[in-house]
Amino acid sequence: FNSAMHRSITLLLAAAAAVSVDAFAPATAPGSINTRVSTQVALRGPAAPLSRASKVSARRMHKAQLEMMAKKVAVGLVGPGLVGGCLLEQMEATKATLEANGMEVSVMAVADMKDGKPWMMCREDWITVKEAKAAKFEDGEAGDFAKMADFLKSKAPNAVIFDTTAAEPVSEMYATWLKKGVHVVTPNKKVGSGPIARYNECMQNSKESGAIWGYETTVGAGLPIVGTLKKDLLQTGDKIVKVEGIFSGTLSYIFNTFKPGMKFSDVIADAKEKGFTEPDPRDDLGGVDVARKVVILARECGMNVELSDVPIKSLVPDALANWQPKEGEVLADAFVREMAAFDDEKTALMAEAEKDNMVLRFVGSIDVVNKKCSVKLDKYPKTHPFAGTQYADNIVAFDTERYVPQPLVIQGPGAGAAVTAAGIYADFLRIVDQCPEGK
Repeated sequence: FNSAMHRSITLLLAAAAAVSVDAFAPATAPGSINTRVSTQVALRGPAAPLSRASKVSARRMHKAQLEMMAKKVAVGLVGPGLVGGCLLEQMEATKATLEANGMEVSVMAVADMKDGKPWMMCREDWITVKEAKAAKFEDGEAGDFAKMADFLKSKAPNAVIFDTTAAEPVSEMYATWLKKGVHVVTPNKKVGSGPIARYNECMQNSKESGAIWGYETTVGAGLPIVGTLKKDLLQTGDKIVKVEGIFSGTLSYIFNTFKPGMKFSDVIADAKEKGFTEPDPRDDLGGVDVARKVVILARECGMNVELSDVPIKSLVPDALANWQPKEGEVLADAFVREMAAFDDEKTALMAEAEKDNMVLRFVGSIDVVNKKCSVKLDKYPKTHPFAGTQYADNIVAFDTERYVPQPLVIQGPGAGAAVTAAGIYADFLRIVDQCPEGK
């Protein structure tokens, strides 16, 4: 049913029954329909009361009509862990909203590791997060990502797979999924910042099949960074001059907290206690995660850059780059103790910044004009937007031909399971919005 037919049927039902169209029309029906129906019904004059049987019949007809117009979507999730589990919870809590907005969505496949082996569960009924996490290996079958995609495609006209892992075997499946016409939504940075040949293959397969690769949450979690760059700026013809940002919530917290008189190792310990750091803090302090986000944004700007092309000024001293804790030591705790020997270096940098009325910030930068990228600790004036970040904010500044003399700035929480899951969910909804009605 197209929208015109929808309006025609609604008008006929209302006129025949001589009742308000509000009894039948969906909440989103245009106001003009109500106006037309009221006029036509008024001209007919009084009519016989609508019988209960007629009301039930009309409601059934309308419900069937909406079901035929609904966008049917079969969903699969790889990785029902912290972020993936949160995503499923958000979807389960908004089932009624999905239906009210014309989306017939069902989570029909979940893939994970069970007993150390790839595992998946595929079925037509909605798989809840509780079921996915409690399931045993025998409750499903051996994991097969291609088979999972084919299953989803067989159950609905529109199939979407969420990847909330950072696993390389999953990343290798994106090109295949997109070629099959399966939409992919992910916060996983491995494909967007990995080998450019694989990246280009995914882009080409997406273009040819029409399947969409949603990766808004790869930079800034739920913040609208990628979409702003891609659509609001580039697709409207703006020219990007430079992109700079604080892309790590962990390093944002560390340098928002680090003040004159404090020991850098104590700040790292504090970040660890608050759950900001990875089990190995070097994964945060090394800057590779920031570099991945820089690569993703640089490619959006048309730069054919590889991760290895981005110079990274790591915060990890060379002496600790390959260091390993003693047997029985907790790596993170032992690392913080080892970092204490290098506190003087950061203390001197902080004193120098304070003397110049500046702050220290760990920033990823993309110089689009000169085709150069960098990731490093740098000084910024206390009047600069980067000096105004709080707690664990992410922030990005777009210098463009249009946005002068001040850049376009986006700032807010750029980490956390809830905001990341919400960003993934929003990416999913944007994709479904582009799917045709009744399919």
